Formats: sequence, structure tokens, C-alpha cells
Amino acid sequence: MPHHNPVLDHALRTPAFIKLAGKRVVLASNSPRRREILRVVGLEPEVVPSTFAENLSQRDFESPYEYPVATATHKAVEVYERLVKEDPEDPPDLVIAADTVVLSSVTMPVPGTSASLINEPIPEILEKPSSQADNLRMLLDLNGQRCEVVTGITIVYPVLAAPGYAIQSIDERSFVYFADSPVHLLEAYADCREGIDRAGGFAVQGRGGLLISRVEGDYNNVVGFPVTSFFHWLEELIEEDEDFLE
Repeated sequence: MPHHNPVLDHALRTPAFIKLAGKRVVLASNSPRRREILRVVGLEPEVVPSTFAENLSQRDFESPYEYPVATATHKAVEVYERLVKEDPEDPPDLVIAADTVVLSSVTMPVPGTSASLINEPIPEILEKPSSQADNLRMLLDLNGQRCEVVTGITIVYPVLAAPGYAIQSIDERSFVYFADSPVHLLEAYADCREGIDRAGGFAVQGRGGLLISRVEGDYNNVVGFPVTSFFHWLEELIEEDEDFLE
């Protein structure tokens, strides 16, 4: 069955966009922010939200950076397998999934020392707050501090070898510095509920911008999708593997 062309007219004429033209590209996410970031650069994938429960145990991962990558992988595979089951004759050419988490109390190792020698706090993975009170607790912890935003991105695409698809992943990391805000501002922000649906309890592109003094790294990563590294990565995959997206 014909699919809409995911590559919009304003997309740049680069190898990645040329390869994606006319393909069945699926975003395994209902996030309007991710869709908008991709649309701005010229990609409008089909949206098929994943049904994966996102209930992995953080304790199962040696590094907190592995956790969002694992969640993104489960989301991408779930959507790919479901679409293939629904119509084996029309598998997606590319399924894209992302998961963003916020790590609190991130501290840098002192140069020249072994990280294991320093009694550093282990960063807490901040998910979406469970309530306004939980949101305020997060904001009080982050106030005047720095956190790290990590997005894991996984792509799944068909290959001839079993199980019929390949999985590739990357992660992108950015630092967010919080201004030292008065408590009444944090309370007002928690009350507006904008942060309830956001990892870490804040939306940098919304009213949460009032709490942020600066971002170090990819701003779009903090919003939810590191589009720069994603497209650089796709171009590398195209260069390395002539069968990719063929």
C-alpha cells in the first residue's frame, strides 16, 4: 500500500533525506515535541506509539546511560514487530524510538583521579514526576544545580538475516544549568503542571525556561530529540553499509 512521503519539500538534499524519500518511516512515539523537531528539519514520519510499558528496573543497568537506550530499544522493537505482524508484506523501512531521562546531581570526576576513588553521589534518574508535590521536590533538588539530560535513540530496520531486523542505538547527553530561583517561582511552576509530563519535571522550551540559566550541548536533546546527532549518525550508517535503507 502506498505511504505518504516522509521527506518534506523543505528538507535538505543530503544522503539521509534522499535515502528516506518514499520510504515507510515510523516514529514509535506520540511526543508532539519529537514530531515537531523532525518536521522542522524536513522529516514527517508515520506515528505509531509504542505499547511497551517502560517499566525496566534502573538497578539492572551498570550505567544510567544504558537505561534510556534500553527503553528506546524495547519501544522500537515492539512497534516494528507489531507492524510486521499486522502486514508482513509491508514492513516499515525504519522505526525510530527515543527515550529521554534526566540525571540529577551529576558531578564531574576530578582530572587525574580514578572515578572510583571519589565518593561521588550516584546520579538519580529522574522520570516524569508522579504528582505536583513530586514535581516540586525535583525542582527544589535541581534549583541552582546542574543536571544531565540523556536521550537514547534506537532504530530498527529490515535485514535478511534472522530475526529479520537489525537494531542500532546511540545516546546524546546535554547539561542543563538551573538558575537559583526563589521557592515561590518553583511552587508556581509546579502548580501550572507543565512539568508533569516531562522527565525531570520541567519543559525547557515552555514556562520551565524561566528556571534555566543555560544549556550546554544540544538544546533539542533537552526538548526530547537530538536531531543533529541523529542525522549525522544516519549519514554514517549510509556510508558504511550500502544496503542500509535500500
